[in-house]
Amino acid sequence: MSAPPPYPRSRRVRTALAASCATLLLAATGCSLGEPDPDPAGEPPNLPTPSATASAGDQAVVATVLARGLRVPWGIAFLPDGGALVTERDSGRILQVGPESSPDGLKITEVQTIDGVAAGGEGGLLGIAVSPDFAQDRTVFVYYTAERDNRIARLRLGEAPTPILTGIPKAGIHNGGGLAFGPDGQLYASTGDAGDTAQSQDVKRLGGKILRITPEGKPAPGNPFPNSPVWSLGHRNVQGIAWDGDRMYAVEFGQNTWDEINQITKGKNYGWPEVEGRGGDEKYADPIVQWSTDEASCSGLAAVERLLATACLRGQRLWLVELTDTGTVLGQPQALLTEQYGRLRAIAAAPDGSLWVSTSNHDGRGRPAPEDDRLLRLVFAGGGAGRS
Repeated sequence: MSAPPPYPRSRRVRTALAASCATLLLAATGCSLGEPDPDPAGEPPNLPTPSATASAGDQAVVATVLARGLRVPWGIAFLPDGGALVTERDSGRILQVGPESSPDGLKITEVQTIDGVAAGGEGGLLGIAVSPDFAQDRTVFVYYTAERDNRIARLRLGEAPTPILTGIPKAGIHNGGGLAFGPDGQLYASTGDAGDTAQSQDVKRLGGKILRITPEGKPAPGNPFPNSPVWSLGHRNVQGIAWDGDRMYAVEFGQNTWDEINQITKGKNYGWPEVEGRGGDEKYADPIVQWSTDEASCSGLAAVERLLATACLRGQRLWLVELTDTGTVLGQPQALLTEQYGRLRAIAAAPDGSLWVSTSNHDGRGRPAPEDDRLLRLVFAGGGAGRS
């Protein structure tokens, strides 16, 4: 049976269409949409000059370096003014990048250092999420490794954080750390098994799960297990989470064989440690995409309309996955930026439809270039995503 026809695409968000052309391997001339729309104010943002190009199939993407000299940037969350908050894993700093420009890129301002961060191994200051009501409450949420656990806290920028969920297991590896608000207004967090595989199948433990909580840190109404923040289980180490409309997706590190993208459904079991990759066991949900660990090991995940983009560490590339209007995979995933910038970690869809991606070459496993770590902005050429 053939896949359903591609979804209707809006002209405003161009990343999906440009990458769709790459996925379907159409000619580049067939994908050109002309010059992107200006900002509502009538002028494009003042961004640095594009610095590199790459291609997937016949479609080129232009990469612009927005910021340099960062140290293990881990999470990216956008503010209403178009600037972004970026966490640094090891330093515990929250940085604001943009919207103002500097001679070398966007202006970088240190907002604060989170007290209580105990960085080590894969732990430290990890995910960040901006309140959906930020314009009124000025609140952000962070996921970080403390002395005894991983925890989620809320804060107003510049003020001390207040933990709202503690006791998430920590270790030198597999600390999870993804944090994002879903379309339902609830806060989702991804946790790792902290090297203890038994946690993932135990619904009473917080490790190896995706959690769903209120902004106050309580189990969200409608969760599948009574009085529990657990939304799904059977995960090894999920870091990136994203939504295509109401459908939730997560990217997961495998052990030695398969890395995965899963569609996340309420109460589902994703198999770890019983299954890695597709197992065909009806007790467990199979991934919609799997890759060998050498070409993936992806951390961040972003969705732009029906396109998933995931940033990979060991694979040193960006994978693009197009979805049909029913959430299945259309065509074959396409790789971009392979070995051009080293290890890639965070990725986020910017308000203008472009993608922001961070490198992670200072994380102890990469080979840093003099400018690392960097924050990149990706725009598809020939009338592609975002505003040039």
